[in-house]
Amino acid sequence: MIESSDFRAKRIPLNHGAGSIPALGFGTLIPDPAVTITATGSALEAGFRHFDCAERYRNEREVGEALKAGLAAQRLAREDIFVTTKLWNTNHRPERVEPAFNASLERLGLNYLDLYLIHTPFAFQPGENQDPRDQNGNVIYDKGVTLLDTWRALENLVDHGRCRAIGLSDVGLKDLAPIYDAARIKPAIVQVESHPYLPETELLEYCKEKDIVLLAFAPLGHGIRPGPLEDPVILAIAARIQRTPAQVLLAWAVQRGTALLTTPRTADRARENFNVSALPEDAFDQINQIQTRQRLNEVVKTGSPGFIPQGR
Repeated sequence: MIESSDFRAKRIPLNHGAGSIPALGFGTLIPDPAVTITATGSALEAGFRHFDCAERYRNEREVGEALKAGLAAQRLAREDIFVTTKLWNTNHRPERVEPAFNASLERLGLNYLDLYLIHTPFAFQPGENQDPRDQNGNVIYDKGVTLLDTWRALENLVDHGRCRAIGLSDVGLKDLAPIYDAARIKPAIVQVESHPYLPETELLEYCKEKDIVLLAFAPLGHGIRPGPLEDPVILAIAARIQRTPAQVLLAWAVQRGTALLTTPRTADRARENFNVSALPEDAFDQINQIQTRQRLNEVVKTGSPGFIPQGR
C-alpha cells in the first residue's frame, strides 16, 4: 500500500543559510511564448512553487508575466515562490556576469533571485549570438576564461544581496569538485539530467556528502520514446499502486533525495505531476535495480543543450 505522505510540500534545505528549495519544480523550457504563459500559470495554480528559467530559453519575460499575474490572482507573495535562472555560455567572462544577471532580473520582473546557475561549464565566444559557430558549424569556445573565474563573479552577486544562492548545471564531478574545493561560497545546487536510466549515483552521493542539492531535469525522460515512461518496471508499479507512470518516476526522484523539474504544458498534466506521493519501499528498490543506461541530452559533452534547437 502506498504511504500516506506526499511530496507536494517537501522542501530541501540549502547550504549557507540560503533557505530551502521546493522538491517539485516547474521547468520553463517551452519554445512557444503563449504556451509558456499558460503553462506557467497552470503550474502555479496546481501548486508548484519552484520555477526554473534560463537566459537561453528566451522566454524569461513571458515567465515573469505569468508569475506576476498568478501571484496576484492567488494572493501569493514573491517570497512564496522560488525562482531560478541561468547564466548562458556566452556570458562567462566576469565582466559580463552582472549585466547578464541584471538583464534576466529585468525580464523576469523581479528584484532578487533565489538561485542563479552557470548553465553549463563551457564558455562560448562572448557576444549577442547565443550559438556562435565557425564556417564548419563547430561551436566557437572562449579559451580566455575559466569556470572558476565565472564562479567568482557569481559569488559577488551573492555578496550584493540580490541572489540568495548559486550553483552549477550540466556539470560532472570532474568540474564540480574543483569548484567546490576553491569556492568561497559553495555551490548550493547542481542541476543535471537524472532518471532511472541515468541515476547519477556517484554525483548524488558526492552532493549529499557536501550538502549540495542535486536537481534532476528530464526526470520523465523528456518524452523520449522508448524511455523511462514506458519501462516495464515503471508500468507494472504504476498499475499496482494506481498511479501514473509519470507520478511513479517523480516520486522515485524525490524519494532518493533529489529535487526535480518537470514541464507540464496543460493544467491537467500540471495537477498530475504535482500530485506525487511516496512509493512503497519494494517499488522504490525495484526502480533502483533497473539496468538500462541512457543519456538523453549530450549538453555535458559540448555545452549545447540537446533539447533546444540550434539558432533559438
